[in-house]
Parts: sequence; structure tokens; C-alpha cells
Amino acid sequence: MLTRRGWDAIVSIVSAVIAIALVCLFPPANTARTVIALGAIGLFVLGYALIGRDAIEPPRAAWRYPAFLSVAAIATGIGAGAAPFMAMLQTLAYPLVWVIGDSRRRGIGGSAVIAASVFVGASFGYGASLDSLLAGGTTAVFSLSFAIAIGLWIARIAEYGEERERLLAELTAAQSEVEALSRERGASAERERLARDIHDTLAQTLAGLVIFAERAGRQSRDGQADAAAATIATVEQVARDALAESRALVARTAAVPSEPAFGAAVERLVARFREHGTTRIALDAEGVKGDLDREAQVVLLRCLQEALSNVAKHAAAANVAVRVEVGGDGSAALVVSDDGRGFDPSQPSTGFGLEGMSGRVALAGGTLDVSSVVGRGTTVTVRLPGTDRHGADASAGAVALGPAASTDVTVPKGAPA
Repeated sequence: MLTRRGWDAIVSIVSAVIAIALVCLFPPANTARTVIALGAIGLFVLGYALIGRDAIEPPRAAWRYPAFLSVAAIATGIGAGAAPFMAMLQTLAYPLVWVIGDSRRRGIGGSAVIAASVFVGASFGYGASLDSLLAGGTTAVFSLSFAIAIGLWIARIAEYGEERERLLAELTAAQSEVEALSRERGASAERERLARDIHDTLAQTLAGLVIFAERAGRQSRDGQADAAAATIATVEQVARDALAESRALVARTAAVPSEPAFGAAVERLVARFREHGTTRIALDAEGVKGDLDREAQVVLLRCLQEALSNVAKHAAAANVAVRVEVGGDGSAALVVSDDGRGFDPSQPSTGFGLEGMSGRVALAGGTLDVSSVVGRGTTVTVRLPGTDRHGADASAGAVALGPAASTDVTVPKGAPA
């Protein structure tokens, strides 16, 4: 839509062109009619300047439309009566009526009023006769039809533009909302990842420090100086491990052993639990044939650490069997079985360990199965799909190890966490 300045230019230029053409090319029959026609142009311009101009853009006062329509109808009617060429004033009257009216109903009604004024002026300006009535009626009908058609077309274009503007505003708002939700989801995922890493690294190490400190205290009170010294040395080593793990977290990297070989990392982790506990741990890593990417190594090592920590804290097991397999296609499986007290998976959970383990495995596209019976031990099985598989084929072809009673288990109070 044109602005006020745009309409100012159009009204000024077209009015001047009509006035010049009236005087130089299509003069009326006498000077009086010329003066009347020029006065009609002046009345129209004055009505636009004083009434119509301020109604070009919203907000529009309600009285301006009927007032301008009246002035425009009088000017075009007088002009058409003074000189037939003055019917050209319709070229300004019709579009301004549509713009100022700002609705289809007002546009059509205003166009009818302008057409009627032209018909009256053209028919009776030179005396009523059949020819003048026919000429005036023809002019009015054609001009009205054209004005309504053009007005409806322009109104539809304007509505389409407004609709697009509205949709663009909604789309912009939706994009902003999506960005906000994405940021929130990313922050939430990062908090969950950090919580898992802290639980799987620092929390586990600090729990071990508490156990060793208590053991060193008992040994010291019992007069076992050498054993207490050995335990203190173990505390020192575990504390150094905790420091390394905290630095890895600060660096936003997974705090996993630094060996390039996955098998070596597993052996180191198992050896650490052997040194720090009394449970016998048997490791079977003969099935490690392929290479795992960094993320898969993190998942399996964290799950192994969590499972062994649960055995040490809750299971009271005498024996633990750990089996690790890595296929040539990158698929992997981890099974940790113990002969401890077990637990009832149907009881409500209070811990974070298995829940965090399940979330970590799910993010890697794998599955976590936990089978446990009270008094008969627990088996934890983790399966990760191969890197060159897709969808169901990867899950179906995963290495099958050990029993798999259920997934997404809950941990009861007092059970492994």
C-alpha cells in the first residue's frame, strides 16, 4: 500500500495533468465551464488534503470516509457536468475511496456513489437528452464495473500481503520458541551427562576413599601398622585418580583410562577393583576382536565400573565374572555376573546407578538388560550395535551374552544403585 507521501505525489501529478489537458487539449464550450471544471479539480484536491489524506493510513477517524466521499462525489459530478473530459477525475476518486474506506463493502458502495455522480453530471450538464443519458449511463456503468473489479483485486492482494505478514510473524515467533526449547533441551542433556559423569567417576572414587579410610582407621586401632600404611598408600593412589578424573571433567572429555587399546583399559579397571576388594573377579576378554570408537568405549567402561562398584557396595558376592566381546563390525557386549544377594527388580528405586547406566546405553543406541533374583545373584548385560548397521538389523545382530530378563529396571532400596 502507498503511503501518504505516495498519494500526495499521485494526486498532485494527476490533477495537474487533468487541468492542463482540460485547458490545452479538451477545452469546454465556454470559459465559464472551464472555470467550473478547474474549480471541481481544486475542490477534489482540497478535499483530499483536508479530509482524505489523514485517512490513508490507520488509525482512521470514522467521519473522514463519508466526508471525503461526499466531497469527491460533488467534485466529480460538477466536473463531468462542466466538461465531458472531467470524467477522468474518476481515476483518482475510485482508488482513494477504496483506500480510505478500507473494506470491500465501503469500496463498492463508494464506487457506486462516484459512478452515480458522474452519471448525473454527464447526463444533465449539457441538458437532459436521450444521447446524454445514454452516454452518461454507459460511462458510469463501465467505470463502476472496472473500479469494482480492480478494487476487489487490489483488496485481495492486500489481504494476501497481510496474511503473509501474519504468518511470517508467527513463523518468527515459532522459530524463537524452538530455539529456546533447543537451548533448554541442550542444557538439560548437558546437566544429565555431567551428572552421569560425576556419579560414574568422582562419586565412585570418593566412595572408595571413604571405605579405604575406614579400613585404615580399623587397622591402625588394631595395631596393624603395616596394613594401615598399605591402605593409606592405596588412598593416596585413589585420590590421585580422583584428581585426574576431575581434570578430565573440567576439560569436558570422558574420564576414561588413557590406554589406546580397549582391552587394556578393561583389564586396568578390573585390576583396580581386585586390589581394592575381597571379591574374586574373573575376566574373559578373549572376544575383543574389533575396534570400538571412543563413545562406545566410554559407555562400556562406565557400565563396567558401575556394575563392579554395585557388586562391591551391595552384592556381598564372593565371585564375579566379567565377559567382554567386540565384533569386527564394531558391535559389542558386556556381561557382569555375580553370586551375591541379588534384589527384586519390581521394588521402587532410590538409586541413580542403573538409571544413569540405562540412559547412557540408550544414548549410544544400545540395550541394558538386568536379571536378578533375591539370594541368587545379578547379571547385567550391555549390548551396543555395530557402526555399519542401521535400525533393526543392528539390534538383531548384536552379540547375545548372558540372561536378559528385563530392561529399564528399577532399583529397590538397599539394592545396587
